[in-house]
Amino acid sequence: MSITLFIILLTAIVSITAFRSQNVFYRMKFNAYLIRNEKSWYRFFSYGLLHADWVHLIINMFVLYSFGRIVENTFELYFETKAIPYYLLLYIGGLIFSVIASYIKNRNNSYYNAVGASGAVSAILFSSIIMHPEGSIMLLLLPIPIPSFIFGILYLIYSAYMAKQASDNVGHDAHFWGAVYGIILTVLLRPGFLVEFLEHVF
Repeated sequence: MSITLFIILLTAIVSITAFRSQNVFYRMKFNAYLIRNEKSWYRFFSYGLLHADWVHLIINMFVLYSFGRIVENTFELYFETKAIPYYLLLYIGGLIFSVIASYIKNRNNSYYNAVGASGAVSAILFSSIIMHPEGSIMLLLLPIPIPSFIFGILYLIYSAYMAKQASDNVGHDAHFWGAVYGIILTVLLRPGFLVEFLEHVF
């Protein structure tokens, strides 16, 4: 079983379990106040295995399936035996990095909660964009192929704008910082990806 499919399976099992158990959901959700005061640092990881509802779970896992295998295969090509450790560093690191800003902002707010793998999935998505800028992305509401690097730029602008507005319950800041982490780590692992990306774009 590929690492992408393993993460999808694990996330689905835990999320569905939490749908049926408020206790599981409470113990695993991201809550900066509880992390700080109860030293429950594991929440920086565990929240990514939870989702708010079926739609949230299905969308995140669909995007992860669509782009995770691309990243996984590319890592295997360039990094061979280090492919899985690097993939896990990308995914788990994305979970942590994407909520650092939320932790700092809400460490005294006991009412702020977050769940979902969106930050990690954004890291995977943008790693794929950096490695394969020649690709295209098609949205369900706009079934027109969009060059992946253009989509990436628009996504970052939109996420940054919506995070400042704070007008809905979507973790746009996690999307933004997860994407940033995915770009940075991918380039650090192999700077040639950035060179090839820029050559393609310009």
